Amino acid sequence: MSIEILMPALSPTMEEGTLAKWHVKAGDTVRAGDVIAEIETDKATMEVEAVDEGVVEALLVDAGTEGVKVNAVIARLAGEGESAAPAPKPPQSAVPADSSPKGGASEPAPAAVKADPPPQGEGDQAKPGGGGQPLPQLNGASGERVFASPLARRLAQAAGIDLKTIAGSGPHGRVIKADVDAARGKAPSFAKASEGKSEDKRQVQSLEQQGIPAGSYDLIPLDGMRKTIARRMTDSFRDVPHFPLTIDLEIDGLLAARARINALLEKDGVKVSVNDLVIKAVAVALKRVPEANASYTPEGIALHHHADIAMAVAIDGGLITPIIRAAETKGLAQIAIEAKDLAARARDKKLKPEEFQGGTFSVSNMGMMGIRSFASILNEPQACILSVGAGEPRPVVKNGALAIATVMTVTLTCDHRAVDGAIGGRFLAAFKALIEEPLTMIV
Repeated sequence: MSIEILMPALSPTMEEGTLAKWHVKAGDTVRAGDVIAEIETDKATMEVEAVDEGVVEALLVDAGTEGVKVNAVIARLAGEGESAAPAPKPPQSAVPADSSPKGGASEPAPAAVKADPPPQGEGDQAKPGGGGQPLPQLNGASGERVFASPLARRLAQAAGIDLKTIAGSGPHGRVIKADVDAARGKAPSFAKASEGKSEDKRQVQSLEQQGIPAGSYDLIPLDGMRKTIARRMTDSFRDVPHFPLTIDLEIDGLLAARARINALLEKDGVKVSVNDLVIKAVAVALKRVPEANASYTPEGIALHHHADIAMAVAIDGGLITPIIRAAETKGLAQIAIEAKDLAARARDKKLKPEEFQGGTFSVSNMGMMGIRSFASILNEPQACILSVGAGEPRPVVKNGALAIATVMTVTLTCDHRAVDGAIGGRFLAAFKALIEEPLTMIV
């Protein structure tokens, strides 16, 4: 019996992707864990591994094909002991590179391939009734076959749980992440917070219908990243009750401390930026005001154990937010090294899913662009995002007299369901104290 290999959902927001490269050809024998393809998503380029063993019967989607929908059949394997059958015609959901994709995204279903999933498990939300072959695993000495997703297997192994004791809720009784979470007694996934959201039903008019003549503009087609940004930001701005809090910070002490720190680190080739100092100050402030390090879920307010700071990085065609994990535990030099590495790989689209998914708080800094003040849109499920403006000389009043100081304006956007004005105000007060007296970050 042939085994279908489906286009995997390599991130929670992925609806389609580009099949960049095949690492196998028809007639090749593959084993579980072999890299068979490279997929370009809206965020990164990732390798895809085979789950089942067999002989490649046919590659149904050519390398370089864009707009391949999640769960489209991209290849077939002949099972062990079977010979390869003639290749069937490619599925209509695979859109050639010179065509525009049409139609909506398929409902997520378990794929017969895997990639490294995000640690939060967002890429493992299989829907009952989805298509595709269940994924087998030999479990135990008896060789009994247990159907489970790759992520569920990893989580079960880490938790010391026997998959045979778990009743699968996925298609064909397949064990998925939610089943392992339930067995471990964990809270439901944050993904449930977005269930039931209403779709944008407004009628969209063409530019011509709005009075802009045809031929008077150039149209740049939307790529996967821009489509994802448009959808997620629309959902967040429309569905999350949010409000901004703005304060001014005097940063002359911060700039002086940065100069001293960089002089000490020069021999190691490390250079700390103002943004690195901001990330460290945010992380320490979140430990002092843990109520701000939160996420809203229908089951309650989740207070995160660590300050996983997502930093906004502009890349070609959009924005991505790589994460400094447990930033409150790291020194400035380590934060500087990680931030530089993550930003470079983000621009090359080489980040792994776990490196840009699952942060607890975001920082967006446009100071280097000369932007004085702005407010960002929340990055769900995070309850806060800090917008950092440029530091510039401004007149201030000190001891009743006019003076000049380097002032930076920051705006905290809060999800009012989880973080109210009092919590946001306490966080900003703690952050201000750390920025204006940097030595307090380490005491």
